Amino acid sequence: MTSKPSLTCESLLQQAAERIASDSPRLDAELLLSHVTGLGRTSFRAWPEREVSPTDAARFDELVSERGSGKPVAYLLGHQEFWSLPLHVSPSTLIPRPDTECLVETALSLSLPTDARVLDLGTGTGAIALALASEHAGWQVSACDCVAEAVKLARRNAVDLKLLVQVVQSSWFSGLNAGKFDLIVSNPPYIASADHHLGLGDVRFEPTSALVSGADGLDDLRLIVEQAPDWLEPGGWLLVEHGFDQAGAVRSLFETRGFVAVESRRDYGNRDRMTLGQWTGSPEFRRKTTGDQHAQ
Repeated sequence: MTSKPSLTCESLLQQAAERIASDSPRLDAELLLSHVTGLGRTSFRAWPEREVSPTDAARFDELVSERGSGKPVAYLLGHQEFWSLPLHVSPSTLIPRPDTECLVETALSLSLPTDARVLDLGTGTGAIALALASEHAGWQVSACDCVAEAVKLARRNAVDLKLLVQVVQSSWFSGLNAGKFDLIVSNPPYIASADHHLGLGDVRFEPTSALVSGADGLDDLRLIVEQAPDWLEPGGWLLVEHGFDQAGAVRSLFETRGFVAVESRRDYGNRDRMTLGQWTGSPEFRRKTTGDQHAQ
């Protein structure tokens, strides 16, 4: 007589981990089983012999198969945490990465007015804008994205989190109403079109339009750096994320355009992954901040 396969939490997790080729197969399996059963991950360790219903086990098996094919866990779950905020995600947007929290940290370190006007370009899920709004209720935070589905998703996240962020559809600055900002922040596409990483890992399932930016990966960054001064208050800041090997090129873009106090900051992996600069704007502001009575 053939015995039925074991449907305990531990047996299902062990089998799933063997089928998932990722950096963290056990974690992936636990997240998927938690999603299906509604049980917390700690319960799998406390009660490893707890039985899982055949229906839940079948659904878990489907998700494990999808993860085994490489589909990102965040897309399978439909959500991802960023800056301790639970965000809805979808294949229409990039999955928020932990390293992008360094961009938020850098933005929060700047000396900005208590009622600063902030713009998040290419917002995707709204992660950066929502993180900043969660830290400064007085800031007037706006966000834009050229993809209608991303705009809808970011608005949904703002509503669910009860955070006041205005999200509009715009390809970079082209669809924005006139106005000036104290901070413009962006995590734009910055991967070169021929980069081999596009065929690896989660990025295989993410929208190419949110990843690739020309032959050297800098097309969108060039546009942002060139046009941002028209949208910045005197003394305002531009802060962008970029590739680990692009810091020098991006600093050069900032400096050529006339930004000052240009510097790159490091991510959690100790790589230069973001660059910022201040727009002095008018000669009056330059004299005020530098003491240069000959500024023209």
